[in-house]
Amino acid sequence: MSVRDRLFGELDSLTLIDPHTHIDPLNPAAKNLADLLGYHYYTELAHSAGLRRDWIEERGISPKEKVGRLVEGLEKIDNTIQYSWLLEIAREFFDFTADRVTLDNWESLYDAALAKMALPDWERRVLAHSKLEAVFLTNDFDDPLAGFDPSIYIPCLRTDELVFHLGKPAIRERLQRASGIAVDGPQSLRRALGQRFEFFLGRGCKACAISLPPDFAPCRVENAAAERAIATAWRGEPLDADRQRELSLFVFWTLAELCDQFRLPFDLMIGVNRAVYPGGVFQGQDLYDSRVSLIQYRDLFNAFPNVTFLISVLASVTNQELTSFAWIFPNVVAHGHWWYSNTPAFIERDLAARLEAAPRNKQIGYYSDMYKLEFALPKFAMYKRILAKVLAENFCCDRGWGEERAVELGKEVLRGNVERVFGVGRGRV
Repeated sequence: MSVRDRLFGELDSLTLIDPHTHIDPLNPAAKNLADLLGYHYYTELAHSAGLRRDWIEERGISPKEKVGRLVEGLEKIDNTIQYSWLLEIAREFFDFTADRVTLDNWESLYDAALAKMALPDWERRVLAHSKLEAVFLTNDFDDPLAGFDPSIYIPCLRTDELVFHLGKPAIRERLQRASGIAVDGPQSLRRALGQRFEFFLGRGCKACAISLPPDFAPCRVENAAAERAIATAWRGEPLDADRQRELSLFVFWTLAELCDQFRLPFDLMIGVNRAVYPGGVFQGQDLYDSRVSLIQYRDLFNAFPNVTFLISVLASVTNQELTSFAWIFPNVVAHGHWWYSNTPAFIERDLAARLEAAPRNKQIGYYSDMYKLEFALPKFAMYKRILAKVLAENFCCDRGWGEERAVELGKEVLRGNVERVFGVGRGRV
């Protein structure tokens, strides 16, 4: 057995906490194969390879018919890492033995998956087989956070709507309903946002999170400008670009202040341009913009030295900058490999750079970004294989590290830093 294989075996024995997902805690596992093949990676790749959007997203088709249609496009994407995730799920969970999902075998796979997923303890089985102790959620600011175990499904306050859509009457009404506070200016808006933090923290929340466009540059907004923007929005008048910018900046800066006050990490996912391809399938329309720079966040990082900023960048081209910011700023942590960076070629390069250049306690190795629990296993397995390769080649071979020392570093990146940064876990490193 090679050094790489031995390191992978040690890393693969670790029980993990997934620090960023889109899991619905009331419906966390898949009910049928359509819940898996309907993941946007497959629909967008199938559409890109030639399947029509209206064929993929036709209303009223059954889950089984949807899978049958998507299988038609799988042959053209069998080279992708996403296809390998699907095969690994099928083999690990549904006893699938073929090397491809084809028009000849997909129905038997569908039926086998349906039978397994109907088991009353399916969710527990998936968590156990995936060696997954807990997952972080993505919760709307007015989520009641009820009906699930917060020690397994950990709340995370997602704030995109508050920062970018507070000009919409429906969002303002939801904030007032949830907080019980009528907003009439900057101070009352601060109180309303603070009430949301108190509510979430009282139910086990461990992070505040937001996805940010490439041109966003946080800065403090004077009260007079905030008052104008808030007054305009609350009168129901349309916000021009300047007023919208002032309102967004005020809310964002207030969230950073609240993270500081409540000692909550702030998870920033930076660089997404929405609706670049409006004709794309659901969730398959957004892309990155390589003009983004973390220098836009220097005022934020400097203003809040006690806030831990977990930074994800959408494109691998921004990784060197992220690595350098984690190298210099004590409060900046490199977080996962997000979206278009989440393929082995980019992960290996980006991971090696981070491990070689930034402090070991400044890195959270991976999160799945999954919508269904079944995806944790293949996604984390992919990352652990790459981590084992980098540790074997760059540390054991090139730098003469012993295997025990390399495993220790791998476990810190995979689990230890998640426990330390978020204050979660049961010490299973």
